[in-house]
Amino acid sequence: MAICIKSTNHFISHHTRTALPRTSRTPAVVRISAARRAISGVSEELSELALQSLDTAAARRRVRAAYLEVQRRLDHFLFKTAPSGIQMEERYERNSKGMEIFWKSWLPKVGVPTKASLFFCHGYGDTCTFFFEGIAKKIAAAGYGVYAMDLPGFGLSDGLHGYISNFNEMVEHVIEQYSHIRERREVTGLQHFILGQSMGGAVALKVHLRQPQEWDGVLLVAPMCKIAEEVTPSATILSALSFLSYILPEAKLFPQKDLGNLAFRDPEKRKVAEYNVISYADQMRLRTAVELIKATREIESKLEKVSCPLLILHGATDKVTDPNVSKFLFDQASTADKTLRLYEGGYHAILEGEPDERISNVIDDIISWLDSRVSAP
Repeated sequence: MAICIKSTNHFISHHTRTALPRTSRTPAVVRISAARRAISGVSEELSELALQSLDTAAARRRVRAAYLEVQRRLDHFLFKTAPSGIQMEERYERNSKGMEIFWKSWLPKVGVPTKASLFFCHGYGDTCTFFFEGIAKKIAAAGYGVYAMDLPGFGLSDGLHGYISNFNEMVEHVIEQYSHIRERREVTGLQHFILGQSMGGAVALKVHLRQPQEWDGVLLVAPMCKIAEEVTPSATILSALSFLSYILPEAKLFPQKDLGNLAFRDPEKRKVAEYNVISYADQMRLRTAVELIKATREIESKLEKVSCPLLILHGATDKVTDPNVSKFLFDQASTADKTLRLYEGGYHAILEGEPDERISNVIDDIISWLDSRVSAP
């Protein structure tokens, strides 16, 4: 059962009320994938390939290419029920900063008009392909043009794996890439929405705050937009980490937990996640950790400036990013058109790691929200 809190023109309705558990939360900057280990069910050669250093984009691209056929055969709801006939394109583009960015599009079947465009920002332990492939196909089948890019340092884009030297600069990469895509003929004149998941939620919020007039709506799934006080490192520790991040910025030293089993409610889907072999699963780099903490603090101070239609989806028992923080965002956002939907019993990965029916419901909620806000042609 979903708990929906919706405010449109200052109207609020509580479909169902339940109290969120009063448990301490782990920081939102943790990964949701396990440290890399041998992959079961594949040849020894493929397993060894996945264990090599993935620091460079070239290495990640080789591994992804080698695993494509294996990934197509995986037993997961998103893969098994993906609609056919979706038009897809993959491209690499070098941006103004000299970085080669990977992006992909999913468009409705030939002959089906496109209602609007949706741009995706992935999470820290994720990429813009793999699980999102199935999600994007379902949204495209509903009549939307879906676009997603790998953030610098993640997936198939250039950059040291898992390294964020400056969160604001990463947001600038996103703004530039998505601005170019919005100039493409198939999306010119359409409404544009941005969807962010986990860390990608922080990216999407910052993109909107930088471009308040450019987006017709922000959709957030288990967003990382504030770290609860009880799990925020002390000022002394933060100061020490910040100092070390300037001396050893790329060092994988930040203390963190592997919360894969807490992110995926369905253990079988958790096993499938291991086949996203190019996702970052090592210890967090020092500069990355400091930049994520800085980003959440900046976002928290500007939540009242969130001014466009807003949809927030969160698992009510998420122990990776706190659903109470999503409630805080809902309360602080200045837009009158805002909806918060909490899924009873849901973990962090509500789009990938829940029972099949729940995953389908979450995707349907995204499509229904978009449908209700797309202007008639």
